[in-house]
Amino acid sequence: MLRGKTRRGPLLAVAVSLLATVTPAAAAAAPRTVLTAAGLDRPVEVVTDRWGVPHIYAGSAADAYLAQGFSAAADRLFQLDLGRRRGLGTLAEVLGPAYAEQDRAARLFLYRGDMAAEWAVYGPEGRTAATRFAAGINAYLDWVERTPSALPPEFALLRYRPARWSPEDVVRIRTHALTQNLTSEVARAKVACAAGIDADRVRVGLQPAHETKVPSGFDPCSLPADVLDTYRLATAPVRFTGTGVAVAPAVSAEGSNNWAIGPGRTTTGRPILADDPHRSMDAPSTRYLAHLSAPGLDVIGAGDPSAPGITAGHNGTAAFGITVFPIDQEDLYVYELDPADPGRYRYGGGWERMRTTTERIAVRGEAPREVTLSFTRHGPVIRVDAAKNRAYAVRTAWLEPGTAGYLGSLRLLRAGGFREFSDQARAWGAPAENLAYADTTGTIGLVSVGRAPRRTGYDGLLPVPGDGRYEWNGFVDGAALPERVDPPEGYVASANQYNLPAGYPVEGLGYEWSNPSRYERITEVLAARPKSSVADSVALQADRLSIPARRLTAVLAGLSGTDADSAAALGLLRGWDAVLSEGTSAGTLFETWLTAYLGPAFVQAVAPKALPHVYVPDNAVLVSAVEHPEPWFGSAAARDRLLLSTLGEAYRDLAAHLGPDPAAWRWGGVQTTTFAHPLSPVRGDPAWNTGPFPRGGDWYTVDASIYDPGSHRQVVGASFRMVLDVGRWDASRVVNTPGQSGDPRSPHYRDLAARWQAGETVPLLYSRAEVRRNAERVTVLEPGGR
Repeated sequence: MLRGKTRRGPLLAVAVSLLATVTPAAAAAAPRTVLTAAGLDRPVEVVTDRWGVPHIYAGSAADAYLAQGFSAAADRLFQLDLGRRRGLGTLAEVLGPAYAEQDRAARLFLYRGDMAAEWAVYGPEGRTAATRFAAGINAYLDWVERTPSALPPEFALLRYRPARWSPEDVVRIRTHALTQNLTSEVARAKVACAAGIDADRVRVGLQPAHETKVPSGFDPCSLPADVLDTYRLATAPVRFTGTGVAVAPAVSAEGSNNWAIGPGRTTTGRPILADDPHRSMDAPSTRYLAHLSAPGLDVIGAGDPSAPGITAGHNGTAAFGITVFPIDQEDLYVYELDPADPGRYRYGGGWERMRTTTERIAVRGEAPREVTLSFTRHGPVIRVDAAKNRAYAVRTAWLEPGTAGYLGSLRLLRAGGFREFSDQARAWGAPAENLAYADTTGTIGLVSVGRAPRRTGYDGLLPVPGDGRYEWNGFVDGAALPERVDPPEGYVASANQYNLPAGYPVEGLGYEWSNPSRYERITEVLAARPKSSVADSVALQADRLSIPARRLTAVLAGLSGTDADSAAALGLLRGWDAVLSEGTSAGTLFETWLTAYLGPAFVQAVAPKALPHVYVPDNAVLVSAVEHPEPWFGSAAARDRLLLSTLGEAYRDLAAHLGPDPAAWRWGGVQTTTFAHPLSPVRGDPAWNTGPFPRGGDWYTVDASIYDPGSHRQVVGASFRMVLDVGRWDASRVVNTPGQSGDPRSPHYRDLAARWQAGETVPLLYSRAEVRRNAERVTVLEPGGR
């Protein structure tokens, strides 16, 4: 059991001499607490700086991982417990019957393969890291049992207590990682059914250019409307309403930016690495900052709160950051069932039996429920249509060994050079990433990683029959994925855009990539600046210039209004710099026009039958069509009529809702950001939320703000940002929002939100001297029994 005490006895002196050279004045200033933690081999010192980042000084890497689990639990216990229950399918046990179906869905997607093969992929310390990390969480739970007041308030509100962890919990949960493109396959089938497969080019423009064909044996009109309900439930976060029913967010999209600048293009002569992954804007953040220091290991940065290690950061020699590499890692299979025995499906020349398992779901307030989970040779069965003798299953790379989310980073923590980094990164499974790299020798690079299936006879863009004609033939060799090192332009960058080299074989990687606008803006700024500073990269992460806005307003510049409203709209946009600042009135008009009027009108004009199935047209396709109108509209005159009519409608809309004076329109008054605590609806008040803040930017700016077009609330963006001064590490900058802690009572729950909103950062300290100079508190963990 953990025993808390504040003292300066002999054991503490041993710990201090073992782990650090103390700056006396700083050490005396920071409050010091000594606790015992089961599982430690030697004392560990955790110095928490004034921004809430734990700096862990341990006698071994194993002890450092244990202390990381302890620290993560101390800051994020409710987030950890809720995420574990969501992933393992044990929500109903504490939340009641409304969550039993989500539990069943989650259990379908647990890793159920060979654990020896699973642990081997993460390198020699993968199992140790997970084991000690779980032990650290449990050690914190030991202390909470003795100190009930430390239990976060969410548990009292929901009337349950957190569960203990096993090492397998860290790796068996897969549904929190990001993979592509199951939902797009189904959306494409619906468009193909309604309007023909060619109409889908409005929804997603393929890169490289590719002609999609409907696979033989698949009818796009045969899919049930609810075919993905189970999949969506399995991958959805836990959401609450006042009645306790889980609901999914209205918009789901993810992305990221990163870049590395070589020493020849920086003001310091040292490389700079920047990273800002884009995830849901929740409280707390999906990233957790930590510093792990032990013999042979000294790494700092951000990782998944529920996993050991660091995903984006540096180790004193090499720096690394992530962006999604959107390769196609999923397929939907359609099966013909045996009418005489629906537990069998057609495969090859006969019938193959599904594998089934029966599991018990504990349900609060009710008797346990027994559920049957079915699997084909391809994966979990998510839908059975008994009336039509059809079944549907998902094959996904993230159920293969070694694809637990972000754990591939464990191989990177000690990398001492680019070649070692690249070689170790090739084992990375999921989510697929572009890893930006920079080191103290001046080398920069970009390595694409992820488990990419080799498909036989099909492109993965539509569901396929599961009868054996459409199979994966292993996976693309990780060593064959693209990489760049020290390019002549002096920088590398990625923003989820199509980044395969000319002539690279696309098979297995896919054709659906993010809009290139963020990448184009990043490289435009980097190329225009002969020498960049850390401050310049911080500013670039907050850049809100919209390349689509610049291109579309250039077309509008040649037009004249056909009525008073379109003329006034053109006047407002004329001379606008295409920057979506919070205070822009022209940008308010542009975004309203683009999302509410021009986009739907474009689909109606070029593919009207597809309209019900195209929520938002592909912006890159839209902009290109406006610039080159004849193939899409038939003539420039037809395009112009559509542009002016929709622009006038947008102007009238804003005048009706925001007032007749455009000078009073503010984009930050329309678009907002709120870091929402999941239990705010249950509490009935927003006190645990942070915000709303006025928000600039949009889906296509470097400072990405993916917002719900209905509410204009930002749902995805860069809640974590990092800029590393490679070699002068204490000059690095970071922000994690709304704060490091997930406990609403903590001073670090929302202390960084205002800085984030202003585009500001705080130091990411690395040296012992600077960490101690900025210490807020010191916790010494001693070995001890439970």
